Amino acid sequence: MSEDSSRRRLGRGLAALIGEIDRPEESAAAPPRADGTAPIEMIRPNPRNPRRQFGEAELTDLAQSIREHGIVQPVVVRHVLDEPGVYEIIAGERRWRAAQRAGITDIPILVRDVSDRTALELAIIENVQRTDLNPLEEAAGYQQLIDEHNYTQADLAQVIGKSRSHVANTLRLLRLPDDVKALLDEGLLSAGHARTLITAADPSGLAKRIIEEGLSVRQAEALAQQAAQPEKPKPTPVEKDADTVALERLLSDATGLKVLLSHREKGGEVRIAYKTLDQLDELCRRLKG
Repeated sequence: MSEDSSRRRLGRGLAALIGEIDRPEESAAAPPRADGTAPIEMIRPNPRNPRRQFGEAELTDLAQSIREHGIVQPVVVRHVLDEPGVYEIIAGERRWRAAQRAGITDIPILVRDVSDRTALELAIIENVQRTDLNPLEEAAGYQQLIDEHNYTQADLAQVIGKSRSHVANTLRLLRLPDDVKALLDEGLLSAGHARTLITAADPSGLAKRIIEEGLSVRQAEALAQQAAQPEKPKPTPVEKDADTVALERLLSDATGLKVLLSHREKGGEVRIAYKTLDQLDELCRRLKG
């Protein structure tokens, strides 16, 4: 099968994969049992799976469901070369982990012999379609396909079934500082917040403020844009000549208030500062003479 046709097939998503797996397996490796199951200890997780985070509460709930109803959807696997009867997970690692917690000894499997590239594609497709990947895991999976299999962003968009802009924005998350990535991994920041931080002058500081103040994505964007604008230089104060200073002192002594004079090319200003209404009344009486 050509690379282009393979990508078009994968672009149809996980449903296409499940449908095509129902064909008889042609591999010479040891097949699964007649009932379509395999011992759980003969199944290994895929070290290249982009998903790294598995929530404890989520696994506990799924394990309880498996105890009561069994595994409804088979785990998609492929043979491990040179190890008959051993399988590597393509899609369904969360079900496999929960089944172990539930004490299940045999799980249903669907065997598919595919390349490393296709296995990675399918793992990403399954997780993205189920929204199981956090944004950084998704970005790392995309980057892995680019680095190891020469994918372009346009290729990824077609295979994964996402827009090219989504792929590009997701990949940009990998540029964030490690402390911000940790907050994103923990779910303390959303993908929208994280995309705002990519171009922020101080992403770590803004991330901390987002969490502490519960800022929305729009509020975070406004702060990032505000920080990116250069500050207007403060006007340099004009040094006053001795005559102006002497006149200010004279007027201050006469009024009992602070007086400031400022000269311009034409005219100027006299500013008299008061703290209480009594001081203002006294000034008015003096001006009336």
